[in-house]
This record gives sequence, structure tokens and C-alpha cells, in this order.
Amino acid sequence: MDMKRAIITATAILALTAVSGAQEPPSATANFVNAAGEENGTAKLTGTEGGVLIEIEVTGLPASQWVGFHVHETGTCDPATGHESAGGHFNPTDAKHGYNVDGGPHAGDMPNQYVGADGTLRAQVFNGSVRLDEGDTNIRGKALMIHGGQDDYESQPSGDAGDRQACAVIE
Repeated sequence: MDMKRAIITATAILALTAVSGAQEPPSATANFVNAAGEENGTAKLTGTEGGVLIEIEVTGLPASQWVGFHVHETGTCDPATGHESAGGHFNPTDAKHGYNVDGGPHAGDMPNQYVGADGTLRAQVFNGSVRLDEGDTNIRGKALMIHGGQDDYESQPSGDAGDRQACAVIE
């Protein structure tokens, strides 16, 4: 009976050790604010070995159109500056802007997203050029930006995507 109890105890200890050793993937959140400084959406970011999955829901955007969506270099969203405080696109490798340009895209470039008829943008976007909490491509502390028009994927330096409609600091 003592041997059976010892085996059960050892098995339980091994199982607990295995479970406690499992690591959660890095994650972050961001709260969007519009040009008036009002909160109008959220983002949840999950790090993977290959990049970052970004899930967003933002309201009050220009309805029924494509809009630019990027990671910007500075984690400051000041509505008084039209969110210009967030700087340019995140570009740790000094690449050119856009998917349609030799030497592009920036690490912060992402595909345009479609805003529904009710002015709400819901999307899941994967960016394989960035990471959470590691190296030069770490985007924690940077900003997510939604523009008022679509990115043309080639104009320098930022795609001619229009005014900055919503900004969120990645925390």
C-alpha cells in the first residue's frame, strides 16, 4: 500500500510541475480614443512565435469604407494634436512604406480594414513583422492607429491614408 501511495504522490507532483511550467503567451491591451478624446474601442494583442494577433473593435468611424490601420512608433495618443503625437509608422528596419513598393513594407504596415455601415470596425489582423516584449520589433508601448481613408500601399512615407481617426497605446 505504501508503494502505491508513493507512486500516486509522485505522479501528482510531476503533473503539477508540468502544468506550472506552461507559460502563457505574451498579451497586451489597448483602448482607442477618437479625435475628441473619447474612448471608442479596444484591442487585444496576443504574441505568437510568428508575430502578433491583433483583435480590434472600434466604433464611431467613417461608415462603409476601407481605412488604414498601422502600428505607430510612439505610444502617445493626444487628441489635441490630431493624434500626431504617435509619430510615424513603426519602422525599426528603415524599410519603405507599403506592400506595393520595393523595400517595403514598414513593420507597422498592415492591410486596410473595412468599417461597416454602422461605423464599427471589427477585425482580427495578424502582423508577422512585430513581436510583444522581444527585440527591436517589440510593439508594447507603441500605438495602434486607424486612419480616415485607405492606405494606398505605396505613397511615402505613410500611404496617404488621411486623418488619424482613432489611436490606442499598447500596454
